[in-house]
Amino acid sequence: MLINTKKCIGCYACRVACQRQNKLLSDEAFIRYEEKETGTYPEVGVETVPLQCMHCEDAPCASVCPTGAAHIGPDGIVEVDQGRCIGCLYCMAACPYQVRNRNEKTGAVDKCRFCNVSNYTSGTEMCSCVTACPTGARIFGDLDDPDCELVKEIAATHAAPIAGDLTKSKVYYVR
Repeated sequence: MLINTKKCIGCYACRVACQRQNKLLSDEAFIRYEEKETGTYPEVGVETVPLQCMHCEDAPCASVCPTGAAHIGPDGIVEVDQGRCIGCLYCMAACPYQVRNRNEKTGAVDKCRFCNVSNYTSGTEMCSCVTACPTGARIFGDLDDPDCELVKEIAATHAAPIAGDLTKSKVYYVR
């Protein structure tokens, strides 16, 4: 996924679409926002930075999970098996991006799934956050396909993971 913070207007459409898609409560969210001040006085601006699971190839959350509930699926997406999660919160502590959420009712931890559940059940072709974005700030695709729009846009905009080489992130940002 690519998130272009230069196009993001902080409207929360992606977050609301994600909440609806994943049947989250209003106080639960797989996408959180940070604001970063840019420039120097008097030329000051605010950059809105939406953060979500980065689906790391070397996911720290998966490596600390004692039950294997947090794991990397066959498609490379970091998943959580809700039935195996014991709510120990190790994954929350290990996530360098702090983008995991604990369900207050079940005690289990969850996170962005790249809408993989809807892909398997309803044939959705794209993440709900991508389709909901009114400015086109988000692009989803196959990082292994050199002809994919995502790969071309990453190259054209020099997009990079938000935290550099902290983890092997699959989410790229234009900043």
